[in-house]
Amino acid sequence: MPDQALSYRIGPLRLAPGVLPRHGWTFLIAAFFSIGLMIFISIGQTYILNEHLHIPSSEQGAISGNLVFFTEILTLLLFLPAGILMDRVGRRPVYAAGFLLLALTYALYPFAESVDALYVYRIVYAMAVVTVAGGLSTVLADYPAECSRGKLVALVGLMSGLGVVFISQGFGALPKVFAGAGIDGVAAGRLTHFIVAGLSVAVAAFLVWGLKPGLPIRHEERPSVRDLLVGGFSQARNPRILLAYSAAFIARGDQSVNAVFLILWGTLAGKAAGLEPAAAVMGGTLIFVIAQIAALVWAPILGPLLDRIDRASALAVCMALAALGNLALLLLDDPLASHGLIFFILLGIGQISVFLGGQSLIGQEAPPAQRGSVLGAFNVAGAIGILLITFVGGHLFDRIDPRAPFVVVGVINILLMFASVYVRLRYPVKPAIEEMRAATAI
Repeated sequence: MPDQALSYRIGPLRLAPGVLPRHGWTFLIAAFFSIGLMIFISIGQTYILNEHLHIPSSEQGAISGNLVFFTEILTLLLFLPAGILMDRVGRRPVYAAGFLLLALTYALYPFAESVDALYVYRIVYAMAVVTVAGGLSTVLADYPAECSRGKLVALVGLMSGLGVVFISQGFGALPKVFAGAGIDGVAAGRLTHFIVAGLSVAVAAFLVWGLKPGLPIRHEERPSVRDLLVGGFSQARNPRILLAYSAAFIARGDQSVNAVFLILWGTLAGKAAGLEPAAAVMGGTLIFVIAQIAALVWAPILGPLLDRIDRASALAVCMALAALGNLALLLLDDPLASHGLIFFILLGIGQISVFLGGQSLIGQEAPPAQRGSVLGAFNVAGAIGILLITFVGGHLFDRIDPRAPFVVVGVINILLMFASVYVRLRYPVKPAIEEMRAATAI
């Protein structure tokens, strides 16, 4: 048994008392796989709609948006029970169970014979999302010593981003590899999903071996639904917190639009150019990966800016970058064109900018006594953004233009840019907060 008072290190990171280096390394590896394995569903689903179910291109945007909408409704209902389960049963079994649920999702998905079946399998996927995402955020709160909390957050963000790129590009290319080896399209899709399911099982087993066992010493403070609605959303009377909630709404919506519609747009463009579904999905995945790599490179450049100027001013800059990235796509007719690279770089920079800007603002403004309910309301605002933007964007994708969801996000970015400037001028940060932040920096 480790000495509960002893604090270990992983390189420059100091761990909380009782957390061993093995636990920390296991968590970092889990962070690498968590987001990537959840996002793979957008790649696999695009392939299934085209190769397995032969859904007309004119219907795929609405179907994709509706499936995300359905999943987010379920996650909103499940996130509080999942958090309670995490406290009562333990982080390790619930986090590991999430990867097993992902494995079950990917084992079932390629056998869908209709879109209705995809909705049924999305119920399993929603349970996987709340347990994996909940495990990631809860263990992230548990494992670092207070002096290393920011460093671990940054490192987990880096590991998650690298995992998204690795899994999207590596496993997204498998259907084309299998098709090139003479395997028919449906079998190639199933084999790819089975491999991803096997990886999910392996990660679950690794977590059982490497994460810290037992119940947490202190339970995570999780607001009840009433506290969330009354405490969290009542804080929106503070214009700076309301601005942060608005940033969460568009940031999560932007991330979802990129993950779902960027891959779908590239895939349908590839099919229109005569590519087989496997090659088309690979092309669609590649442009998504380019955006994610740009986001990874830009994040450490943007970070220092967020700490040096007023957070509302920083958010205005972030919204301007996001508006540029989204609205610039109006100039791009073919997503697979060679000059499209610069557009997807701008898109990735804008996406990560708004995400980091919103997180930075809410981290500064959330009152310590109500931090749990405020952060909970912040996450709910993000989920509502996914719900509305993917639902509306999916129908616009089919009926107007594949770029329409990005234009919707870009217009909202512009509105929130002006809102950020207004809040900065009308409601400047209180001097006491500035002094506290300066003292913390010292």
